[in-house]
Amino acid sequence: MGFKMGIVGLPNVGKSTLFNALTRTAAAQAANFPFCTIEPNVGEVAVPDDRLDRLAEIASSRQIIPTRMTFVDIAGLVKGASKGEGLGNQFLANIREVDAIAHVLRCFEDGDVTHVEGKVDPVADAETIDTELMLADIESIEKRLQNIVRKVRGGDKEAVQQERLLRMALDVLEQGKPARVVEVDPEDERAWKMLQLLTTKPVLYVCNVDEAEAAGGNALSARVAEMAAAQGNSHVIISARIEEEISQLEPDEAGMFLEEMGLSEAGLDRLIRAGYELLHLETYFTVGPKEARAWTIREGTTAPKAAGVIHGDFEKGFIRAETVAYDDFVTLGGESAAREAGKLRAEGKSYVVRDGDVLHFLFNT
Repeated sequence: MGFKMGIVGLPNVGKSTLFNALTRTAAAQAANFPFCTIEPNVGEVAVPDDRLDRLAEIASSRQIIPTRMTFVDIAGLVKGASKGEGLGNQFLANIREVDAIAHVLRCFEDGDVTHVEGKVDPVADAETIDTELMLADIESIEKRLQNIVRKVRGGDKEAVQQERLLRMALDVLEQGKPARVVEVDPEDERAWKMLQLLTTKPVLYVCNVDEAEAAGGNALSARVAEMAAAQGNSHVIISARIEEEISQLEPDEAGMFLEEMGLSEAGLDRLIRAGYELLHLETYFTVGPKEARAWTIREGTTAPKAAGVIHGDFEKGFIRAETVAYDDFVTLGGESAAREAGKLRAEGKSYVVRDGDVLHFLFNT
């Protein structure tokens, strides 16, 4: 499984430019006017992982298949979006369908690129979007509470649970806080997710800076970092312009370009790593002569559930998993050597897969 991250922000902050770079396409029109992106552009990108290349080399795999991540370029929001301003209702619906939000904030000055609010203030921009999402959630909750009154009076258990959770969310939202701060009991987690509130989405702030400031950021990105830390969120510093240039280069040329810019890695890598941490994701591998492949799972996933990511029958008929840690596989030079060294383990249904595990599943058909 991968995950879907929505790229949001005010108009003209660099969302579409970043999307173009991430997906290595020009599918999203990057233009200097609001709402140049009306329908959400969707693109899949391969998740870069040097470990996969090393495993393929050792196993002489004929094919390398990385795991993938989906990005959705959602049109620019403006004040009043929760009331339908700027096609806001449509955009808010698009946000509801993603797993996490990459909130792009303009942290650069450029007289040739207009700012919808007339000034560059990334913290104020973030507050504008946060407010619109909270207002949209409040409106949604109030409607739902009205719609389930009769079921609640009739003692419907699901409706009673839903009402309790909706009121918990409404309470924090009316205090000006996002619904993600609500602490939900394990038995309520499934029902909580079913509410699909916009402000329960994890947020990663993406500071879009000038090319010259891509390595260390600037005063504007420092303010975003301070805000993110206070909220318990994370942030990354990226120059969308640089990423777009890199996306057009061959790998060797891209490496040289990054070095010239004083960057150790592409912004895409930092963004994906931050996204993985945001959603508590990790990677395991399957390796053989035919292919070396990466698979994405959530932290805490058991072996049968991890097998189910490949195919549902693997989970249903799961017998056991043979696993080797990535470091052992590489150090010893492959599965056979790891088996001889006693580093290949047979694990059962309760085994929790670890990031970097090289797995082979045995199952009944």
